[in-house]
Amino acid sequence: MEPITGEALVLAASAIGAGLAMIAGIGAGIGQGYAAGKAAESVGRQPEAQGDITRTMLLGAAVAETTGIYGLIIALLLLFANPLV
Repeated sequence: MEPITGEALVLAASAIGAGLAMIAGIGAGIGQGYAAGKAAESVGRQPEAQGDITRTMLLGAAVAETTGIYGLIIALLLLFANPLV
């Protein structure tokens, strides 16, 4: 059995780290779904406030999406432009 080199260990740890970074997408998806559901519920209760509710929901969804995008960028960096190797 061949011993594991330092570079192979860094690449393996980077692949595991990229997988863990993609877990951030789960939180963003759950948060956006919850916000959209609550916004639809709010519009159903107060149709006259639809513009304000929609604007607030879209701003919140944009902020929640940045978490998923940051996780994706970290995963891509670890997989394809690994600064540790």
